[in-house]
Amino acid sequence: MRAERTQTMQDRAVRTRRAILEAAAVVFEERGYGAAKLTDIVELANVTKGALYFHFDSKEDLAQAVIDAQVIMHAPVTPQRFRAQEFVDVGMVFSHRLRYDVLMRGSARLTLEQNGRELDRAAPYQGWIDLHTALLVRAKEQGELLPHVDPSGPSRLVVGAFAGLNVMSQTLGLDLDREISALYTSVLPSLVVPDVAAGLDTAPGRGARVLHGPDEALGCDCSSSSAPVPAGVG
Repeated sequence: MRAERTQTMQDRAVRTRRAILEAAAVVFEERGYGAAKLTDIVELANVTKGALYFHFDSKEDLAQAVIDAQVIMHAPVTPQRFRAQEFVDVGMVFSHRLRYDVLMRGSARLTLEQNGRELDRAAPYQGWIDLHTALLVRAKEQGELLPHVDPSGPSRLVVGAFAGLNVMSQTLGLDLDREISALYTSVLPSLVVPDVAAGLDTAPGRGARVLHGPDEALGCDCSSSSAPVPAGVG
């Protein structure tokens, strides 16, 4: 009985923390770090201020957790025939998740803005670079890359271009998924051998197809924003 009660309390704590993170992401995305208020986050998450401070020491600590969620909570890389396809899928899946995952959008906003200089914005960039580099290293080991390609350079290029395309797409009202698709379509011929390049899927919607399968992706309704699920007072 005691073990069940302990597990129930732990599950509740996990749900409460997630609700706070998602509410914070919504507020940070809408208002930015400087204008965001903890009282608004508490109200949106439907938790007490004590519950928030149980999980996070300050607004800075909460914002850092939202930033770090970019890499910590990224979808696992689904094994593919080519490692180069897995390299593409990392960005395409993230692009898809930015359409419906409030935590990813809030994290992206905090990473790109300049307020809150005490926040560590380097971690998500380095995390994505390291992930991309590791996939390209494996692709090179399997003979998928052109001989001259150094995996670290293209990884930095793609991560930096993704960040810039995200900002540009928001500013101009463009479809980020199509812009990221165009990025990979343009870059890959200079990285991978022709036989591999011909077998890669870089078309828009690739992220949805990876996450949901080709059939489910066609009817996916996950392009709309999801609201934080109230956690209750905890």
